[in-house]
Amino acid sequence: MIARVKTEHIHFIAIAGTGMGSLAGLLRAQGHRVTGSDEGVYPPMSTALEGWGIPVALGFSPANLEGPRPDRVVIGNVVRRDNPEARAAIDGGIPYLSFPDALREFAIDGKHSIAVTGTHGKTTTTSLLAAMLLECGLDPSALVGGISANLDGSFRIGAGDHFVVEGDEYDTAFFDKTPKFLHYAAKTAILTSIEFDHADIYRDLDHVKSAFRELVATLPEDGTLIANLDDANVREVAAGARCRLVGYGRERHEDAWHVGLGAIDAQGQRLEITEPEGATHGAKLAFPGGHNAANATAAVACAVSLGVAPAEAAAALSAWRGVKRRQELRGEPRGIAVIDDFAHHPTAVRETVAAVRAQYAGRRLVAIFEPRTNTSRRAIFQDDYAAAFDGADRVLVSIVPEAPLYSATGEVTELFSAVALADALGARGLDARALDGADAILSCLLSESEPGDVLLVMSNGSFDGLCGRLVDGLADA
Repeated sequence: MIARVKTEHIHFIAIAGTGMGSLAGLLRAQGHRVTGSDEGVYPPMSTALEGWGIPVALGFSPANLEGPRPDRVVIGNVVRRDNPEARAAIDGGIPYLSFPDALREFAIDGKHSIAVTGTHGKTTTTSLLAAMLLECGLDPSALVGGISANLDGSFRIGAGDHFVVEGDEYDTAFFDKTPKFLHYAAKTAILTSIEFDHADIYRDLDHVKSAFRELVATLPEDGTLIANLDDANVREVAAGARCRLVGYGRERHEDAWHVGLGAIDAQGQRLEITEPEGATHGAKLAFPGGHNAANATAAVACAVSLGVAPAEAAAALSAWRGVKRRQELRGEPRGIAVIDDFAHHPTAVRETVAAVRAQYAGRRLVAIFEPRTNTSRRAIFQDDYAAAFDGADRVLVSIVPEAPLYSATGEVTELFSAVALADALGARGLDARALDGADAILSCLLSESEPGDVLLVMSNGSFDGLCGRLVDGLADA
């Protein structure tokens, strides 16, 4: 455990986000008194907070700061400046911090900070790297934006020199509009991908790239940047690094790590990971898919940069047991597999569908999608989504109720249409329907699913508990 000079009462406003909840659990493990508040609390974070013994008040109110008054308040980035609880804390003179500043102060300072960044793959790669370093005896600390099987949760307090943190490009708080990953004083960074996302705070792709350029510029000269050279945007941004650059990819690049995909079986996928110098190491990864293979290679390259032997790092991949809501098999009642995944960006949807298709070859794959994010509910990716479901046999898209969209980039005038996506998928030869929310989708799947089907549910939210309700409903049918 990390030694602290004194313990404090720390209150989290919007505690149930994956990052906020994980940090709350870490501080509780350090011995602090931790409380919190939020709206819309759901598993897996609600379950984790309960297990850590952290009380959570439902709803935001100044009353949550009473009995007794906390020493400090951590304000999440989903909290707006008119939030009554945040206003009461600030106006009442309670010292307050953003999530990334609190994470750095309480947990990262004094460690070799490793930030895992990119539009896609952050949670998976953070979990992979932490599990690998643990398996190789480095005893790392870590904070993951999800529940990691290897860490038995979403954080770990280790005695080693390294802290592995998921570095998000989203802004820090309403009082600090810099990207979160700039706060972690990274000495090593992994950059998996750069695409346009977070349309509520970024104007366009160049705006996104500017944030990653700033991150790369902060890496010290004796630091390391692990970069996915398959991605042209990553290559462009990485070219400005003043530190050591270590490349990797599924494609062949000069002086870079390469991964080749092998056979898939019930235990996962075989990989051939080749060092820049040419030596090749066989590996096994429990979760198939080209994106997972690339993330695993980034983790191997990073571990080697920290002094782990290449063969040892590659062998350690087989110990990784995954993260909740990343190709997570929730159950297989009556021979119908229900898989829960966080995919929401078109690229993530495409890669996830392809990976599950390969893993369950020969079975009918039904992809269920909830466009829930500020970006996916805009029309920006309407056409991209139409090409993202190739490999599925059937697609059900949730019609999301109209609601105001937060935007710091201008008025939102064009919204995503689930009906138009279903029509576009139908024109591509897919059996596709737009249905009115989780209840309608549940009813459809319970009446029409057959043994052997694979139901891939993709959403970055609770989706009204659809996965759990599916498992229970199919079992009772």
